[in-house]
Amino acid sequence: MSEYHNPVLLDESISALISSPSGIYADATFGGGGHTSEILRRISPEGRVISFDRDSDAIANKPDDDRLTLIRSDFRWIQNHIIHQGYKDGIDGILADLGVSSHQFDTAERGFSFRYEAPLDMRMNQEAQTTAADIVNSYSLEDLEKILRLYGEVDNSRKIAQLICKARELSPINTTGELGKAIESVLPKFAEHKFLAKVYQALRIEVNQEMKSLEKFLIGAAKSLKPGGKLVIITYHSLEDRMVKNFIKAGNIDGKVEKDFYGNATAPLKAVNRKPILPQEEEIASNTRARSAKLRIAEKTE
Repeated sequence: MSEYHNPVLLDESISALISSPSGIYADATFGGGGHTSEILRRISPEGRVISFDRDSDAIANKPDDDRLTLIRSDFRWIQNHIIHQGYKDGIDGILADLGVSSHQFDTAERGFSFRYEAPLDMRMNQEAQTTAADIVNSYSLEDLEKILRLYGEVDNSRKIAQLICKARELSPINTTGELGKAIESVLPKFAEHKFLAKVYQALRIEVNQEMKSLEKFLIGAAKSLKPGGKLVIITYHSLEDRMVKNFIKAGNIDGKVEKDFYGNATAPLKAVNRKPILPQEEEIASNTRARSAKLRIAEKTE
């Protein structure tokens, strides 16, 4: 499993998640199974774990343990599945690691990384229809500029969109190399990789509708917890971290606190840690992909 993906903030996240060894827990982002395996290690024979992943490659990592139910699904449907599994009164904790797995980045043909010459794919669910190539070849200039600006926080997003539109007039942009060539004239010297990472992040988020999935997941997760249950989320970029922080604070992704007739906040969660927990230097040294991780913990209110 470690070769597939090295779990980030493992001890910190699982320690925050588990309140009772006999509890019912969900790992909403199974991936390589690292977090799920640690939950299984810490719970009792009476405990149960329900894990989710939409990537068929991840499902192959399922450990042989009768306490685990592994479901191939987008985590946006978590509430439906929790109810279907018979836990209509809620479960004790839900964990989500929002990072792309190392396996996805390192499998060239998946098209998640500009490090490899590969088809522009980026689908987490390989049965989904829309690929990154579809987006760069069919989206309007305005829509390309919007996703680059909003999802990648890309400098010169308008110029990048213009270059993509100009290049595709000559021939379709179907590979990572063709995309790199289309925009190479504006790549900043000595910071090409950081810039390209933002472009790829924007395309990946759009391909997989990650922000819409995250919003629906947060709403469903809050409804799926028992009072006192924990929501434990690891984020990796400012956009998703802002959404998680706002939802914990206000019960919506805009962060606008709503109050009832008596002036009490109606948010379903309360923050356990005021500031996010960050990886230790030792973890970052052994796993550089942990460097941008932030761990937020919330508790379901009564």
